[in-house]
Amino acid sequence: MARVHVVGAGLAGLAAAVTLVRRARPVTLYEASGHAGGRCRSYYDTRLERLIDNGNHLLLSGNRAAKRYLEEIGATDRLSHTEKAEFPFFDLASGLRWTLRPGSPLWILSKRRGSGTYLAEIASALKLLTAKRSHTIAERLQNAGSAYTRFWKPLAESVLNTPCKTGSAALLRRVLVETLLRGETACRPRIALKGLSHAFVDPAVDLLTKSGTRPRFHFRLKALRFSANRVTTLIFANEPLRIPAGDQVILALPPWDLKRILPTVRIPDGEHAIVNAHFRLPRHAKNSFLGLIGGTAQWLFVRGDVASATVSAADDLAEKSPDRIAKRIWLDIGKVLQMSPQVPPHWRIIKEKRATFAQTPANERCRPKTRTGIANVFLAGDWIATGLPATIESAVLSGQKAALAALKSDSG
Repeated sequence: MARVHVVGAGLAGLAAAVTLVRRARPVTLYEASGHAGGRCRSYYDTRLERLIDNGNHLLLSGNRAAKRYLEEIGATDRLSHTEKAEFPFFDLASGLRWTLRPGSPLWILSKRRGSGTYLAEIASALKLLTAKRSHTIAERLQNAGSAYTRFWKPLAESVLNTPCKTGSAALLRRVLVETLLRGETACRPRIALKGLSHAFVDPAVDLLTKSGTRPRFHFRLKALRFSANRVTTLIFANEPLRIPAGDQVILALPPWDLKRILPTVRIPDGEHAIVNAHFRLPRHAKNSFLGLIGGTAQWLFVRGDVASATVSAADDLAEKSPDRIAKRIWLDIGKVLQMSPQVPPHWRIIKEKRATFAQTPANERCRPKTRTGIANVFLAGDWIATGLPATIESAVLSGQKAALAALKSDSG
């Protein structure tokens, strides 16, 4: 039976390999680093003496591709399962707290106590639903008033990792259609209970290994060799591997790596950074997540005695020293947790300077499709043209689509 060679063991590559293995297709999975998961993983930090995630991720119950993936790897119980859709917020400047509770698909038209948003302001935000591919978020929400600063801006920048003045309104609209506008049951937050690797990576690697597909680590793809519009050889740094006739190849690589391998592929231009700060607390706190307004930190996740904050579209912040970033973010977290904000506890700063591509209207049109025009080569990655922002949902969906396209091509 023809084999599929998946290059890249991030979430996109794992999703592709799992989809194929579950359909009894032989798979070989290659990874340049020494671990699976890519930017979605956990590791033991010796400074904090705790297991931490390299980044914080919040899923919603309406993320159907991620849900299907977790079902296939037997890990649905490794995410939190809240019964209600509730999103708590805290204004660092005023001290005001409120909770957003999406209800019916028309929840957005309702005035929420304590949120400071009004009907006219929220109604103006519905312009997102008629956004064209050329529109930015700021263009569509310029009259949204306090709703813009209290909800839309933090939501948009965390989802797109792109400033609202340049971020694609059409991409944010897709998120609304897939989740918030489908009602409360599609908006329930889902958080990895014991870390990203425990939920998304380890179960997938276990499934693949038991199926005879143990990832081959430290295999960095350097080039491809072609014959008659087919890839015939994968040239890795350590060895070339011939691709038998009939085999397929899925390249689940970041855009800059793919451009090096396939220079003719058009890729989005530019990236934006994400900064994550992890703090070892002097005592355990209640597990929670919280949206923060009016400070540096945008989202706070607390698990046991580790508090983690995320700042998206953080290009300027990422240029500062880790010590300065830690002090600045702890000013926010200390205030929220009612701890001394002046002296941060043990911390770890993680900068992802190329966390995602710049998700602008122009770049949205540059995202390549799953099929490449090369007969046996398919693409996967959160930045591929899935119609979604570059999130876990997009990464998983891209891998599933690439796997199904490879199977269809083989059968056809």
